[in-house]
Amino acid sequence: MSETRKIAAILVSDIVGYSRLAGADEDRILARLRGLRSDLIDPTIAVHNGRIVKRTGDGSIVEFRSVVDAVRLAIELQSAMPERNAGVRPERRIEFRVGIHLGDIVEESDGDLMGDGVNIAARLEGICEPGGICLSDDAYRQVRDKLKREFVDLGEKQLKNIARPVRAYALSAAAIAASADQQPSKRSASAAASGRGRWAALIAACGVAALAAGWFGWRTWLPAQTLAVSASDTLKTAPRLSLVVLPFENLSGDKEQDYFADGITDDLTTDLSHLPDSFVIARNTAFTYKGKRVDVKQLGRELGVRYVLEGSVRRVGENITVNAQLISTETGAHVWADRFDGERSKLGELQVEFVARLANSLGVELVRAEALRAMRERPNNPDAVDLTLRGFAAFLLPDTQANYVEAIDDFERALRIDPQQERALIGLSAVLSANVLFGWSADPAEDADRAEALASQALLAYPENSRAHTAKAVSLSVKGQSDAAIAEAEAAIALDRNNPFAHALSGFYKMFIGRTAEGFSGVETALRLSPRDPGRFAWEWYICHLHAHLAQWDQAIEWCQKSNATQPMFRTYVDLAAAFAWTGRDADARAAVAELLKQKPGYTGQQQWANRRKSDNPTYLREEQRIVEGLRKAGLPEQ
Repeated sequence: MSETRKIAAILVSDIVGYSRLAGADEDRILARLRGLRSDLIDPTIAVHNGRIVKRTGDGSIVEFRSVVDAVRLAIELQSAMPERNAGVRPERRIEFRVGIHLGDIVEESDGDLMGDGVNIAARLEGICEPGGICLSDDAYRQVRDKLKREFVDLGEKQLKNIARPVRAYALSAAAIAASADQQPSKRSASAAASGRGRWAALIAACGVAALAAGWFGWRTWLPAQTLAVSASDTLKTAPRLSLVVLPFENLSGDKEQDYFADGITDDLTTDLSHLPDSFVIARNTAFTYKGKRVDVKQLGRELGVRYVLEGSVRRVGENITVNAQLISTETGAHVWADRFDGERSKLGELQVEFVARLANSLGVELVRAEALRAMRERPNNPDAVDLTLRGFAAFLLPDTQANYVEAIDDFERALRIDPQQERALIGLSAVLSANVLFGWSADPAEDADRAEALASQALLAYPENSRAHTAKAVSLSVKGQSDAAIAEAEAAIALDRNNPFAHALSGFYKMFIGRTAEGFSGVETALRLSPRDPGRFAWEWYICHLHAHLAQWDQAIEWCQKSNATQPMFRTYVDLAAAFAWTGRDADARAAVAELLKQKPGYTGQQQWANRRKSDNPTYLREEQRIVEGLRKAGLPEQ
């Protein structure tokens, strides 16, 4: 067997207490280790031009041409591990020790390495502290003037089976964590984006439900309230597993394929909400960042989340490639990345694998395998899925009757192909309810009945689908069945606490059953989950309306003015006119009436009374009558 001598930088890593970890739960530790290798270790080694010589069970021997590359790799890996261990009990955390040496080695014909160069690196790893890095004097001299790090001189160490003492230098875990240089190099970040983003199109099969929920957030005038915590404090109080899924970039070279990338984004938002103790920002807020350059640290402060998930999707015919990366908003470092390549017909299967890998990399477990329900809820019929995505793309365009007609047509075609396509059932129910609410339905009673029937059909097949319960809640509210609507919204929350629209529905609908004061808590949660929602103006109006029902006129004025500053609508002027009249601001009340009649010519107090959502609750009727009296005082004609 031929062999070659050469000088190389050798890195040896090992897991601290691996035998103890494996003895406690071997299957789990092996799964986590495989995840770390595929998601973090191997891609980062490739970025820094390393060659994996061999695996040593719980460790690795890696060869580098440059000591600088070897040390940068070690720092990046050790910097990422606290994120991976967050929330994991101390006795179950995976921690590495790393030893690095520059020396003469022997490379055999099969690529294996031997000699003191390898042995010294291995012995240095053995004396290293958990989470730290230990360098030989020869390696340290190569990096001391190139990397601004606080290495500690450990003095000469007598290493086992090494003839002469070796001077060692250590970079502690605390020094790595405290260093300002935790941002990966520009090369590392870009390369990791391609080497990591392994989670393919795994998602275009379920996001529609999230899209439907996105519509429920504002097309039905759900309530919301501003954040109670300032932007500078939100990150400090953010849940450990809090994140936002930014809109995925369409790399297909065809703008008409945007709907497909958007569908993948929505799917991820929905599925990641099923991770235990997760806090996931709603899609409506996430999509306000579409096409914009984002500072992840600033984004984390704005939204109060610790992670940002971003990526891209490329679709060529039936083949799909999705790249993604998870980034810490606290450090800006890449925590996880992966890439999946697959066929459009197998999106459901791919999505399950993606979410499982991400959950594993974050050190959490899925609530239950059933939470994804990919094989049952997401039939792999690409044509039905595609039509459903197109339907939601049309549905989420500006509110016009033409867009709604297009959405209905797409959903109908999807259901002709696959009558049990739950996303199409939910979408068609939602758009029919919207048609009734906007007054575009040729037969409101029939459309309302069909919307409820479609939501019921979805629930019959998929009883644990939070979005289906949300659709049912909206369809019931359209028919004035507030008690039943609240029950459905609360069922949706029980299945997915990250569903902001269900929170808003459950809160606001309490007004119709005489429990107005209880409506605010659900609303606050809704906007916390989607603080930049495009429908914020409507949510702000609902807060105004809740205050108006409670005769809290000053607060009603404040919130209706906030709503108008975002986007004026005639409903705010109804409450403003009444509130100004009751507080004695007669000139302002008359001005509000004038603006109301400008936006809604011929509107009368009698119409306002008729618009009481068919609720016969006596408390609700008394509160509504007070608003009507305020309109009369403001000068609005009664008939």
